[in-house]
Amino acid sequence: MTVTVTDVPRDVPRGLHGVIVTDTAIGDVRGAEGFYHYRQYSAIDLATECTMEDVWCLLIDGELPDATARRAFSAEVTPLRHLPPDLVLLLAPIARAGGGPLDPLRSALSMAGAVRGVRPLYDLDHDARRADALSACALTPTLVAALHRLRHGRDPVAPRDDLPYAANYLYMLTGSEPDPRIARAIERYLISTIDHGYNASTFTARVIASTGADLFACLGGALGSLSGPLHGGAPSRALDTLDEIGAVERIDEVIRTKVLAGERIMGFGHPVYRTTDPRSEMLRGIAEDIGGDLVEFAVQVERRALATLAELKPGRALHTNVEFYAGVVMEQCGLPRDLFTPTFATSRVIGWCANILEQAQDRKIIRPAARYVGPTPPEPVPSPRQQPAGHPGDGPA
Repeated sequence: MTVTVTDVPRDVPRGLHGVIVTDTAIGDVRGAEGFYHYRQYSAIDLATECTMEDVWCLLIDGELPDATARRAFSAEVTPLRHLPPDLVLLLAPIARAGGGPLDPLRSALSMAGAVRGVRPLYDLDHDARRADALSACALTPTLVAALHRLRHGRDPVAPRDDLPYAANYLYMLTGSEPDPRIARAIERYLISTIDHGYNASTFTARVIASTGADLFACLGGALGSLSGPLHGGAPSRALDTLDEIGAVERIDEVIRTKVLAGERIMGFGHPVYRTTDPRSEMLRGIAEDIGGDLVEFAVQVERRALATLAELKPGRALHTNVEFYAGVVMEQCGLPRDLFTPTFATSRVIGWCANILEQAQDRKIIRPAARYVGPTPPEPVPSPRQQPAGHPGDGPA
């Protein structure tokens, strides 16, 4: 039977909101409850109790490691942090090329895939796909740190095999071993952002994976999606709003003006959560543990912004989201704002890879339909005499 456009259901909501497109064993977001999980564990509990390597292993291999498995996994992934010599030579021109915060990483990861000689997922078995995934996840923090330093005229710092994921990332950025308290704050943030349901970048990665393309191509598409300000670009914009407000006495004025003008207040509202974002609650606690004037100011802005939104947008479930305190935590930990979204990518790459590996098990390409709303076809094609001047087919002037 031939399926025509008219056979396609017409009641799909804009943005595919709430549409179930597949089954997954990786995790889920329960927006009405303010809860999300990786596999069978609360993501917030994992960020509180586990290391980045533990959760990385959970996402890729499906189980939290015991002590023996943890040592084996760390021994497997630690050497993969080091950049291949051929790739090192390519990084300086990529870093100097400019562009947005994620542009150099997107180019560098593509080159890393080429240097590695990655092959299409369609042609690989699970072990080979897993090897590509571990390589990409291990390389991403090293690439982010190296590109950042090169962009600012400094030589890259090689990874240290004795430091865990987050501490090593901060070390490669600064050349100094970080304060353990700061490293743990960043680690908890990274764990909490590894995966979050079928967000735009994860869905993009899975669509590309469904074509059988190589894993690094999937990551390039995911990074392109993440670069949008409505996705991974929001933490620095939330801080920009704090900068614009500037003082406690200006909070109500600035927030009210923005809301009445129809502007979005970055750091508030979420497409899935209809209650408090659990990541925001955790990150507020981390920020308050670090302390500082910025944290105190952010807490006051949050309180007044929520009150203003409730007043001016009654019936809308607008709560603080992850971006608001993510920016505050990263700022207090010394990360520059142009690194906020790339830092997010160093954790989300693990979630992307887990989803890519899962999607690669299904040989069905993702190929939805669209509702056509243009002029009614078929119309006759205008003859050359009826075409406007300069149109192909008019002949010599």
